[in-house]
This record gives sequence, structure tokens and C-alpha cells, in this order.
Amino acid sequence: MVPTKEHNERIAKMTFSSVYPMYLTKVKKKGRTKEELHQVISWLTGFDDKKLQELIDQKVNFETFFQKATLHPNAGLITGLICGYRIEEIENPITRQTRYLDKLVDELAKGRKMEKILRTT
Repeated sequence: MVPTKEHNERIAKMTFSSVYPMYLTKVKKKGRTKEELHQVISWLTGFDDKKLQELIDQKVNFETFFQKATLHPNAGLITGLICGYRIEEIENPITRQTRYLDKLVDELAKGRKMEKILRTT
């Protein structure tokens, strides 16, 4: 599937603070921790816990969230399907970056080893 312009706009305007609790619930249900979730988010974005909390409190949308981020150089190694979309084929940068994050959270929730999630090996 190819994301439509409307789909890309909807994702860009979605607030990170509205999705973050869902990420947290998903990983905790599978026995992972908030600290592990933050490690994954930090790896992708460069945000420390303080900056992450600021962005949540400011209710920034995903467009602003990723504009403020320093994407990890290995982020392009995140591939595969998420929500019916092949990540490496998504052309819109905000949508692709949001799907990177979704994929990392999914991998964390599925019990994948952290070194594999963080593309270190």
C-alpha cells in the first residue's frame, strides 16, 4: 500500500502525547518496561527522558516531534511491514519516521532482543 496525502497529513498532525500511552501500555502488557521504551525512543530520536517529557507536556504533533529529533544514522535499517505499509517504500519523511517508531515499539513488545531492535548487530 502507498500512503495517501490525507493519511500522511493525519499522521503528521497526530500528537505524540496521544500515542505515547498506547506505546507504553503495549510494551508493559508484554512484560517490557517504560525504561526500555524510552531507550528505543532515545535511540531513534536522540531525546533524553527530560526532553521526551517536555514534548509530551507540550503536546507536539509527530511533525514537530521528528523535526526536533536527530534521527539515528541506522534508522534506515528499520524495514518491513507495519500497519500494512512497507516502511522502506514510504516516501513521506514524517510518515516513514513515525512508522520507524511504530516498528521499534512492536519489536520491543514482541520480545526481540534490544541489540537487534537498536540495529547494533
